[in-house]
Amino acid sequence: MAAKKQEAKPGKAAKVGTQPDLADVRAQIDGLDRRIQELIAERAQWAHQVGKAKGKLAAAVDYYRPEREAQVLRRVVDRNDGPLSDEELVRLFREIMSACLAQQEPLKIGYLGPEGTFSQQAVYKHFGHSAHGLPMASIEEVFQEVSAGSADFGVVPVENSGQGTIQVTLDMFLTSPLRICGEVELRVHQFLLSRSGRIEDVERIFAHPQAFAQCSGWLRQHLPRVEKIPTSSNAEGARRARSADDSAAIAGESAGQVYALKKIAGPIEDRSDNTTRFLVIGRSAFPPSGHDRTSLLVYIRDRPGALYGVLEPLARRGISMSRIESRPEHGHKWQYAFFIDVAGHCEESPLKDALAEVGEKGDEVRVLGSYPVAIL
Repeated sequence: MAAKKQEAKPGKAAKVGTQPDLADVRAQIDGLDRRIQELIAERAQWAHQVGKAKGKLAAAVDYYRPEREAQVLRRVVDRNDGPLSDEELVRLFREIMSACLAQQEPLKIGYLGPEGTFSQQAVYKHFGHSAHGLPMASIEEVFQEVSAGSADFGVVPVENSGQGTIQVTLDMFLTSPLRICGEVELRVHQFLLSRSGRIEDVERIFAHPQAFAQCSGWLRQHLPRVEKIPTSSNAEGARRARSADDSAAIAGESAGQVYALKKIAGPIEDRSDNTTRFLVIGRSAFPPSGHDRTSLLVYIRDRPGALYGVLEPLARRGISMSRIESRPEHGHKWQYAFFIDVAGHCEESPLKDALAEVGEKGDEVRVLGSYPVAIL
């Protein structure tokens, strides 16, 4: 009778200074892999039970809870003692949760396309690769498709650390009923890409205007006379650049891979901290997660101290304001709406109390959304 194969059990690593046995190390890893797979399968089964406990819902979007995911990922960071970084562990757990949620039905996420944009990267960072990305031709179309229910959520850029606000995104909130459900911060690296891979061939460059601005110093130094052609997205620029050897694009590495372009140089962004913030937009509001941000749209009457009247109740309650920006009101010449980001959730004090006080003064305050602060 053949001897029963012994399953490797987890053990302690070899003592410092001793030579570990390679076969034993591999056996330990195989055993751990087996246990990890079993635990992931068990988690998926329990996630399925969550769906049953909620009853029969209409679609995958009804099962998605961003505040719950944020709480899970924060605990992952709090428990982490290495050797993997917080970023790596958050990415791994995000993919596990994405796969478990997709058992019901993959989420459909609209983003500024085509394939290969930073917006697509932001989708995967926030929702995981089990979500189904829907590339759109414009930011306006992302809003339209989410409003119509063709997409469950959308991911749109709102500001860059070096170049400021993406105005079209803010303008869409002036008329759209959609809510902000989350935020994503994505470190952005720009590369000069072309079909030939030779800088001496480049006569024209395709890129989004923001990319040209982010790389303006490098371009002045290395390609001062090259024609710059703006496009709706960097990926669209990469798609156009693949048709001729004298054309190049500024885009991320993923766009280069999608459109079979070679890297000429990069990263070429002027600022080492180049980061873009994206907003997740949807049709519903969500409960507090414990560490939230609220975006407000404020219309104030034309009177002395009007803006102070909005900000003072926030300051008096110790509510931190991270951003304020004005945009022209639609249909009202020389009147402005203010976009304000503050700490906290609109359903919790002290922010709830401050908003009630502002409303009593007659100013119109619209909560665009309360959502978990970006995790890494």
